[in-house]
Amino acid sequence: MKPITEYTDYRKVIQDFFDEKKRTSAFTWRDFAKSAGFSSAVFLKYVCEAKKNLSHRGAISVASAMGLTGFDATYFYSMVAYGTAKTDEDKKKIFEEMRAMAKERKVRILGANEFDYYKSWKNSVIRELAPAMPGAKPSEMAKACKPLISTDDVIEALAFLQKLGLLEKDYDNVYHQTNKAIALGVSDAVPLAARSLQRQMGSFALDAISLPLSERDMSGITMGITRKGYDKIVAALDKFRHQIAAIVAEDGDTEQVYRLNLQFFPLTAKVRGGN
Repeated sequence: MKPITEYTDYRKVIQDFFDEKKRTSAFTWRDFAKSAGFSSAVFLKYVCEAKKNLSHRGAISVASAMGLTGFDATYFYSMVAYGTAKTDEDKKKIFEEMRAMAKERKVRILGANEFDYYKSWKNSVIRELAPAMPGAKPSEMAKACKPLISTDDVIEALAFLQKLGLLEKDYDNVYHQTNKAIALGVSDAVPLAARSLQRQMGSFALDAISLPLSERDMSGITMGITRKGYDKIVAALDKFRHQIAAIVAEDGDTEQVYRLNLQFFPLTAKVRGGN
């Protein structure tokens, strides 16, 4: 198995443990369930398939069956709590606790950098803004942001973006993007931070309604559709995002940093059956 801190989904830990045991022995789900004290032979299989959840007591039993002790066991308990948390706020709190535990052991949680990048709108804005203001001081970049942020916020973002390898600074103290577009690693924590970013950007969109039409474009369609229509629209939006990304990649120097939100969501419950 991989080191425990390379996981954020406890189900994958259980599945990887089972697969590894299966490769080297006649280990079965029944054997696994029995060693963990569960009466159902397929309970842990259902847990891995997200059909069942582990309780804290169950987490203790499974950790013991997998031979996890000390830090590894405690980290596993936190993963179970993270996976069963009901709200994003609870998830963020538990994830930060997991990071603190890992930091004490001087190990890095896989996906932690991605989590930090997405959890604040300032990182993506500074990544675009800094190269567009060659030679500018952090205080000048801060004043260019909407809404305004502090000089310390800019300094922190610049340091983080350089650490992550998304910005680099040359001998003239001018910042450059290492790549025009980015694709950060996949982690179970990334969607959590991305939802936080989307909420922040959504609130900015409300404020932007007051801008003159020459500086913003907003429109929307309220529609009644089937699931088949929904799937087609999602595919069209995905194609559109790629088209926008291609335009940005081919564009010249940055004059201003913009945000494009694509929001497509239900306004009613499902009122008719269908596929």
